[in-house]
Amino acid sequence: MAVSSCPRVFPSFFECRSDPEFSGAPKTSGGWQRKPSQSRFFGSRLNSASSQGAILRFPPNFVRQLSTKARRNCSNIGVAQIVAASWSNNSNPSSPPPAAASSSAAAAATAATEPIAPIGDDVALVGKEVDLKANLNLELPLETEDKEEALAIPKPSIFSCDGSLAIHAGERFGRGIVTDAITTPVVNTSAYFFKKTSELIDFKEKRKASFEYGRYGNPTTVVLEEKISALEGAESTMITSSGMNISTVMLMALVPAGGHLVTTTDCYRKTRIFIENFLPKMGIKATVIDPADVGALESALNENNVSLFFTESPTNPFLRCVDVKLVSELCHKKGALVCIDGTFATPLNQKALALGADLVLHSATKYLGGHNDVLGGCLSGSEKLVTEVRTLHHVLGGALNPNAAYLILRGMKTLHLRVQQQNSTALRMAKLLEAHPKVAHVYYPGLPSHPEHKLAMQQMTGFGGVVSFEVDGDLNTTIQFVDSLNIPYIAPSFGGCESIVDQPAIMSYWDLPQSERLKYGIKDNLVRFSFGVEDFEDLKADILQALEAI
Repeated sequence: MAVSSCPRVFPSFFECRSDPEFSGAPKTSGGWQRKPSQSRFFGSRLNSASSQGAILRFPPNFVRQLSTKARRNCSNIGVAQIVAASWSNNSNPSSPPPAAASSSAAAAATAATEPIAPIGDDVALVGKEVDLKANLNLELPLETEDKEEALAIPKPSIFSCDGSLAIHAGERFGRGIVTDAITTPVVNTSAYFFKKTSELIDFKEKRKASFEYGRYGNPTTVVLEEKISALEGAESTMITSSGMNISTVMLMALVPAGGHLVTTTDCYRKTRIFIENFLPKMGIKATVIDPADVGALESALNENNVSLFFTESPTNPFLRCVDVKLVSELCHKKGALVCIDGTFATPLNQKALALGADLVLHSATKYLGGHNDVLGGCLSGSEKLVTEVRTLHHVLGGALNPNAAYLILRGMKTLHLRVQQQNSTALRMAKLLEAHPKVAHVYYPGLPSHPEHKLAMQQMTGFGGVVSFEVDGDLNTTIQFVDSLNIPYIAPSFGGCESIVDQPAIMSYWDLPQSERLKYGIKDNLVRFSFGVEDFEDLKADILQALEAI
């Protein structure tokens, strides 16, 4: 089998550094003390040297104990955010008044000899270089019996109304960026602002990098794109709202009007519909070949000016495999691009780019998200090709919501654990099903009976969590089997934590008569089973009892 490798594709601004622990610092009455050089709460974002050693520690009930005035004026903005914003507001050396500056300097000079003081029973300042009053202009009584008056946040001088404060407080003039959060923050915004027109011009003339509009990019989405690029070993990745969105945008961007593409017989039906019914309106023609018919591919390349060969590997639903290395060599000789839809494989089981493909595509809805709770699609490859597709995407839309990006990011944390379990369960179940007398045929590349088994062994490290098989019976017998199952959901999609089962004849092709379905190999007794991460023994018992019921 192919040897899996972990690509080292990371942006240059990532650095490895130690994460200081509180355990090595002296303990005081106010809490654990960290050395000034170890402070990470505000980090290098702050310009003021007197604030670099500050850590504010708030107990969980502190916000509830804020004064009524503070909660009303700040619209319940998080305390840490308010503090960070205040520091950011005062980070410009020219902005604080002389009195405040001298007070801050004096505080910094004397702090080293002063003990850490608890602020009431609720707040402890850990660090020796900060005077809260000087830097934040906050009145924080060091000792007070009235916890409701422990913190009073002043209104910015340009705002006189609570309505304006509710809109701008803690944000308009600088906000705390939490750079040390373990999870990636979700940036919910439709647009990004520029402080001055000169900054906008610098951006437009490509002297300054920035976000501009939500359809063109989002910080949360960029993190997801970089993660997928690292897994695929790609220069660039773009993420969109669904697998079909990225497929259609890619086809329209890379196949010119009047052009020609080659695809395979076994594929996702909606992809086939788009190629057969919509691309011809742009004058684009397609040659459809068997996934293993290399001769047919060579003929199509010789007889037509082919721009792109687009195929799934493994395919849906018969899990046919395409020799990615061979077809890439053939297409490149004729100047054609190769895009592999690797959704059924995942980036863990197959590295299409390393095998020679120009682009690899995934429905992130499936294994990448992995929890049946989000839609998404991604395309990875060279910076040049991805940018070409991205340009059209910016025009057509289909941007991924940052909340959806976060869900996919969260799902990918356990991708390797889920895929390992699904690979194992699917292979064991495929062997069990193939030996069962009530199963007529099993389609799974991990089985020696699969037509591309040897190829799959060469270019894949695992065979995925989906097994297709034909029950020994007709449509109604197969319905009885599916309805007798207790664990899987009868639903479309695959690759999630929950097992899913469907009959393609009903789920995907019910609008076609049986004779038309058979042209695509879709028999009435075909079942597609996506194994989740449930225990193997539970799934085995459920499938066996359902087979006994027919």
